[in-house]
Amino acid sequence: MTGEQDILVERIGAVARVTLNRPAQMNAFTPQMMLDLPGLIQAEIDSGARAVILTGAGDNFCAGANIAPTGQAPATGGAVDVRGQMDDCYNPLARFFAALPVPLITAVKGAAAGGGASLALSGDIVVVGRSAYVMLAFALRGLVPDVGATWLVASAVGRLRALKMALLAEKMFAPEALAAGLVSEVVDDDLVLARAEEIATRLAAMPTKTLAAIRSQVQVAIDQGFEASLDAERDNQVMVSLTRDYREGINAFKEKRRPVFTGE
Repeated sequence: MTGEQDILVERIGAVARVTLNRPAQMNAFTPQMMLDLPGLIQAEIDSGARAVILTGAGDNFCAGANIAPTGQAPATGGAVDVRGQMDDCYNPLARFFAALPVPLITAVKGAAAGGGASLALSGDIVVVGRSAYVMLAFALRGLVPDVGATWLVASAVGRLRALKMALLAEKMFAPEALAAGLVSEVVDDDLVLARAEEIATRLAAMPTKTLAAIRSQVQVAIDQGFEASLDAERDNQVMVSLTRDYREGINAFKEKRRPVFTGE
């Protein structure tokens, strides 16, 4: 671990576990944390991590952006450059998560509110505790959804449900979120991290380049439609067919054994 810092990073085999570490503030994030997250995660990937878990310390995942100590509304007081913060901190992080070359699993307990909901829903697999909730709380602060929340929610649940969540800023608890297709799994609160680690370990042993291609392919299908999806499938299939893991998968099938993938 990195010590008593706002973000903790721990390596478990080929899995990097990244923890938002401000439990007294419900892990509300600061702009500096948003700036630091990509570099910390990329360093783990560069050193061999093949899956990443994002979670929060204590009883909550993340309550969103830390409110300025002055209580001053950023858009009116001039204390915060809102455009700069979005362009330099929030949007780069959302783009970084979307382009990750390894799977991202989010382990969510308690509150995932505001920008914290965006981080939670950025996961390729979102594991939530039974008492957890997702809340697009932005409108209650006179703000709009950010850190990719608009796309993440609308692409998962559709226009009308996304509008209801954003306009009314109501909590959506785990069972409803699962039924809506917003999260992947609901487990007992005390099993969230263990289940996330189980999934991450399994994914870390799979063909990493293939998983990265699948991630991008799904995004193309959602954003660009059928024809673009066919092109992406063709291009990705060509790419992965040249990997060492593809050859291992074929050989393992022929030899009737479990494949041993290396991520190459």
